[in-house]
Amino acid sequence: MRHLTLGEILAFHDYQIERFGGKHGIINPQLVESSVFRPRTVLYDADLYPSVFDKAAVLAMSIIQFHPFVDGNKRTGIYSAIIFLELNGFEVYTSKSRLVNLANKILNKKINLEGVSKVLKSFSVSLSDKVI
Repeated sequence: MRHLTLGEILAFHDYQIERFGGKHGIINPQLVESSVFRPRTVLYDADLYPSVFDKAAVLAMSIIQFHPFVDGNKRTGIYSAIIFLELNGFEVYTSKSRLVNLANKILNKKINLEGVSKVLKSFSVSLSDKVI
């Protein structure tokens, strides 16, 4: 499984701010780092987040709910989850409004990890199943 690095998450944040506007800056570097490593959590020799969708979900939720950046946390969280899925064999197909809705539900704690994982899975197509 290909996990994202701290440098990649920081680059995604910069990209979101440059593309869509907002303020650059990190409120808490430790929370960014925690968000990056949370999908890799192992408990008693087992992945705490076993599926690729669980890992993408916890990544998005961590960035959005920990709010480590001055601005762009929702955009960075969703974008990071999408890129993570792409790097691991899935392409996300959905509308911008559905992604915004998902990010807002995460921020307002209206959806749990299992729910986010299911939504991301419903938006995704395996690249090995994709017809060219």
